[in-house]
Amino acid sequence: MAKTFQVLSLLLSYPTAELQASAPELKAVLDAEALFDDSDRAMLGALIDDLASGDLYDVQERYVHLFDRTRSLSLHLFEHVHGESRDRGQAMVDLMALYERHGLRIDARELPDYLPLLLEFLSTLPTDEARALLAEPLHVLTALRERLRKRKSIYASALYALEALAGGKAERADVEALLAEPDDTPDDLEALDREWEAAAVEFAAAPDPSQGCAQANEILNQMAAAPEHGEPLGPHVRAS
Repeated sequence: MAKTFQVLSLLLSYPTAELQASAPELKAVLDAEALFDDSDRAMLGALIDDLASGDLYDVQERYVHLFDRTRSLSLHLFEHVHGESRDRGQAMVDLMALYERHGLRIDARELPDYLPLLLEFLSTLPTDEARALLAEPLHVLTALRERLRKRKSIYASALYALEALAGGKAERADVEALLAEPDDTPDDLEALDREWEAAAVEFAAAPDPSQGCAQANEILNQMAAAPEHGEPLGPHVRAS
């Protein structure tokens, strides 16, 4: 088990005040577990510093702009591979079954292919097994990294780090096939209108930015409370 996966889960989750305050602890985990070389740790350290030093509302707005309003940067992995096809539904079922075989269940309002949730699950596994599972969507991670790099986003550092953890290289043809898909932008109002027309309408209470993200806050609490070799379960998964 490696808390490094939890750190990456947090860095790819909606930013919170608690995340900003925990920057030194996040760096300490990366240094203690040493799953990255000095260059990759420096890149992640720069991302942590950027999140910690920025105005909270600004970093939250940037996150929403990138990952929530830009479909081509979605952190729901199967969306890039299967779109809205029936194959995506079966892939979700298979991933849920994988979680359940390890005695875990999702305890958050998220789909099982949400990348921060997957990373949290991987933190509960032996590191070699976690690396192997992370390598399965490597072409998606690489495509996301290239799109973030194109935007000169510091979040590309987190995707570089995931590629390093997975090891190896994604098949270039698979990456190119994903990159050939339209790279939309939330500033394209016509595309945003089309997506709203196609989406099912759900009504829910809007989150209070002052309260941060409950899931991310809980994972920070879990990391702080867990013993060094304890069970690092976070907000998205629970032992059955």
